[in-house]
Amino acid sequence: MPVNRNALIRYRTLDHCLRNRYRKWTLEDLMEACSAALYEYEGIDKGVSRRTVQMDLQLMRSDKLGYNAPIQVIDKKYYRYQDPDYSITNNPLTDQDLHRLTEVVDILKQFKGFRHFRDLSEMVQRLEDKIYTSQTRQPTCIDFEKNDHLKGLEHLDTLYRAVQQQRALALSYQSFGAREANQFVFHPYYLKQYRNRWFVLGGKEQQTPLLTLALDRIVGIGDTDEPFTPCANPDLPGFFQHVIGVTVQANQGPEEVLLFFHQRAAPYVLTKPLHPSQRVVEQPSSGIVVSLRVQHNYELEREILGFGDSVKVLAPERLRRRIKEVLADALDLYRYEINHTNLAHQLQKLVHKGFSILPHVFTKKETNHLKSLIVRYQNPEGSGEKEPVYAIRNLLQAIPGLKNGLFNPHLKAILAAIDPGLFLSKALYFDKPPQSNWSVAWHQDTTISVKERIETEGFFGWTHKEGVVGVCPPEDIRKQTLTLRIHLDDADEQNGALKVIPGSHHQRLGHEEIALITQHSLPCVCEVGCGGVHLMKPLLLHASAKTVNQKHRRVIHQEFNSLDLPNGLAWAEKMTF
Repeated sequence: MPVNRNALIRYRTLDHCLRNRYRKWTLEDLMEACSAALYEYEGIDKGVSRRTVQMDLQLMRSDKLGYNAPIQVIDKKYYRYQDPDYSITNNPLTDQDLHRLTEVVDILKQFKGFRHFRDLSEMVQRLEDKIYTSQTRQPTCIDFEKNDHLKGLEHLDTLYRAVQQQRALALSYQSFGAREANQFVFHPYYLKQYRNRWFVLGGKEQQTPLLTLALDRIVGIGDTDEPFTPCANPDLPGFFQHVIGVTVQANQGPEEVLLFFHQRAAPYVLTKPLHPSQRVVEQPSSGIVVSLRVQHNYELEREILGFGDSVKVLAPERLRRRIKEVLADALDLYRYEINHTNLAHQLQKLVHKGFSILPHVFTKKETNHLKSLIVRYQNPEGSGEKEPVYAIRNLLQAIPGLKNGLFNPHLKAILAAIDPGLFLSKALYFDKPPQSNWSVAWHQDTTISVKERIETEGFFGWTHKEGVVGVCPPEDIRKQTLTLRIHLDDADEQNGALKVIPGSHHQRLGHEEIALITQHSLPCVCEVGCGGVHLMKPLLLHASAKTVNQKHRRVIHQEFNSLDLPNGLAWAEKMTF
């Protein structure tokens, strides 16, 4: 038996080499590959002789094993398969193979009733189906769950043997959130499959928490001279006892989870329990209430969410809140979509009236992320108490991480529809809380922000405030500017939403003209919901009143342009997206 097993290892190694057309394989290369494989799998360090490899190649060419491998020799030196798609693993089973497999299945079926052999049932069924389809040339009549494109399965055998032999490995691993792979020494202890994905449980160093790594994220595996550190946990199968899936919190015990399932989902939950600890605690007429004794982890959330509107979390409160948040964010993905018909209408309104409002551009999750970045900038950890910040100029220079969140796909689509050549020329943040209640009289935005003061014809009214240089440009530059205000709170008349005079954006106005127009015009209050965007031409007359409630009105004010400045002048915060 050992000789046969060694020969099979050599055949599979030769097959792997001959299929690799990115390298030229000499007889010496094949001898070296077979020797390395025998040492890795069987610990045999004698090596493989030239005659043994030659006889193996000759046997693979023949039909004695049913291979009939199309092995060719190039330049009387290099070996490869003539057919690049050929492999001995693709060959159909011979009659002799089928006969032997039938005998094996008959023996295994005798043990199917024994408790210790229950795990053999699926394997026996697979073998029976394979023999049936090979003998009768009929299509398969049973389909087992599988994933032919699953990554990482090539590492399974190496990890399995490392666990058996208690051998440390040099691992290159790249998690989904990492930009590049991380190299470290890993001590594998246990392999686990969950939903067709394979995971390995192990540790990096002694006294460190156990890690569960996904095989499909392993980039490479190598040998290491570092001694193996045995696992301190004597019951590794019990490590996953209190979880659904593979994510285990080391310092967190299980808790009772109560779930209500609607009657349409109840039969599925009863016939296929979510966890061994599942028990029915109540059976109202509308469904069932089940109890699970598990940890709160990612897989538990996925399992609950998979039942959609047929399940409700009753306890614990933390899990209940989490599922509600995820469902709300999921609903936002459908609610917060760009309606291109409405967008075209709003852009026409922008041209004719000087402003428009686009709701649902940023989801609640996205606006909360933007607010959290700003709060962290205002109150960095360990900085102690600081005076509240109600304005941040040169916003993206101060908080570069905001850029990805600001330019989401919806905002990019809006800007592209207005003018594909737009670039960001100004970005600032301001808050209008009750502690800093202020109002703004009727005015036009006539200044732009530039990097430095350079006296230029047509530019006047230079200012310098808090490190920002402002100037009034020629009217053609100002008319090409677009103001875009992202609202991080609901803005209405109670908390100082902007009032505008529609159609007042066509030219720069003097003080008397502004007073006359505002006295004889009916203003429009621009109420914008959280996550909405207010588009505005900068010369549009606008004002804001003081707030009369206790709410914030946080806004990210951006200006875009498509014209570059002349004579060495540069925009203060020019940025493409």
